[in-house]
Amino acid sequence: MAKRLIAIKASEAPVPPRAAGFPPGLAVKLEGREKRPLSDFFGLGNFGVNLTRLAPGAASSMRHAHSRQDEFVHALEGRPVLVTEVGETQLSPGMCAGFPAGTDDAHRLVNRTAEDVLVLEIGDRTALDRVTYPEDDLIGEADEAGRFHYRRKDGTAI
Repeated sequence: MAKRLIAIKASEAPVPPRAAGFPPGLAVKLEGREKRPLSDFFGLGNFGVNLTRLAPGAASSMRHAHSRQDEFVHALEGRPVLVTEVGETQLSPGMCAGFPAGTDDAHRLVNRTAEDVLVLEIGDRTALDRVTYPEDDLIGEADEAGRFHYRRKDGTAI
């Protein structure tokens, strides 16, 4: 039986080549984001943990809200701006925020500073989740296995 690693340095985990499966035309909005899916490295299936670095000017995602999945973010380094339905909140290291499923509180982090930002993102992987993107012509729907498929808001394929 092959021996598996039980611990790694998070900053050395591999970065996938493309932005979270987003359609190529929208993935460009996430340039400057480096997301390391730590939970995938260990084969965890019930929840996801990402170590995400945002270069100056980068965003963590397009503003979005989940129907069935909870999300939690914790600022480790830098000062990202948390953009939500109620406005903007400046975060600093040690601050955190949570987004319960089904609240329609679309959110994202933006780095408006000249320094990198480092955040820990944690979310569950509830199947059949639906993600809405109020500022973009995009809807994501997770299948039974939790894989997201994207389409336009009118239902047409991307």
